[in-house]
Amino acid sequence: MNFLTIIGIAFGLAMDAFAVAIAVGSRLEKPAFRQYFRLSFHFGLFQFMMPIIGWCAGNQVARFIQNWDHWVAFGLLLFVGGKMILESRRKGEQNIERADPTRKWSLMLLSIATSIDALAVGLSISMLNMAILNASITIGIVAAMMTAIGMFFGRGLGVRFGKRMELLGGVILIAIGVRILIGHLAA
Repeated sequence: MNFLTIIGIAFGLAMDAFAVAIAVGSRLEKPAFRQYFRLSFHFGLFQFMMPIIGWCAGNQVARFIQNWDHWVAFGLLLFVGGKMILESRRKGEQNIERADPTRKWSLMLLSIATSIDALAVGLSISMLNMAILNASITIGIVAAMMTAIGMFFGRGLGVRFGKRMELLGGVILIAIGVRILIGHLAA
């Protein structure tokens, strides 16, 4: 697999992280550096680790993961997106202390949900008997960059449109989950 192919795969895998980062950035409105770092680092780390895990699992677990990965991603995105939608509907938007999606369980769930596809890529690479480390490093770096860029774009939307963007962000997360589900069920 040549470097351009790896870059193409990395950008393709990073699109979910990018879309989720836009939603998170819009929810936070004015994210601090530590929030940019946490989300970018974790999304990049999970995008780096999942292909390696998939590669190590190899052919032994491929059938099981392929049958359930889309349901796991859908469930996680539905949960986090639904939570964002519910919080956007609460009254008194300025006075409510909202949970930071770049911390604790939200961060972990988003990191897993956006990197499930990378696990399948690792499985595919193992079936081709190819090395994984360079591809995995590239995938992680691209995901981290796209996450930071997504948060930056989302930040501007959140400042302008507040709770409406949080609602839209939740809908986007659920739509990504539905897209993943339909894509796997249609295949």
